[in-house]
Amino acid sequence: MSSVKQDRLLGLKVLVIDDSKTIRRTAETLLSREGCEVFTAVDGFDALSKIADHQPDIVFVDIMMPRLDGYQTCSLIKHNKVFRNTPVIMLSSKDGLFDRARGRIVGSEQYLTKPFTRDELLGAIESHIGG
Repeated sequence: MSSVKQDRLLGLKVLVIDDSKTIRRTAETLLSREGCEVFTAVDGFDALSKIADHQPDIVFVDIMMPRLDGYQTCSLIKHNKVFRNTPVIMLSSKDGLFDRARGRIVGSEQYLTKPFTRDELLGAIESHIGG
């Protein structure tokens, strides 16, 4: 079973946007082990150039970030013709109803509460990347 899953994730391009080095490193380690190609960005501005350069298959974005927050970043991705169909998963340390609703409004596909588990991270990818 896991080899089928692994094959599907092999070479999958994932962008993780978070101002926390720990979160970026954790996600990068977990996803790299599964065969994903992982790119990281420290905030929304950093992310926008990386999205254009690497054209990720899926994006994980933290809500609370300096300069350009997760909602603004998601909104910019979803308003771009090229990237509007790229799944965006919001990450937050708060498990709030308001945050979830606001994430939906800007077009995010899912909401994960930090700290996330390996299974939550992979589950989010599985449910949004057609295999």
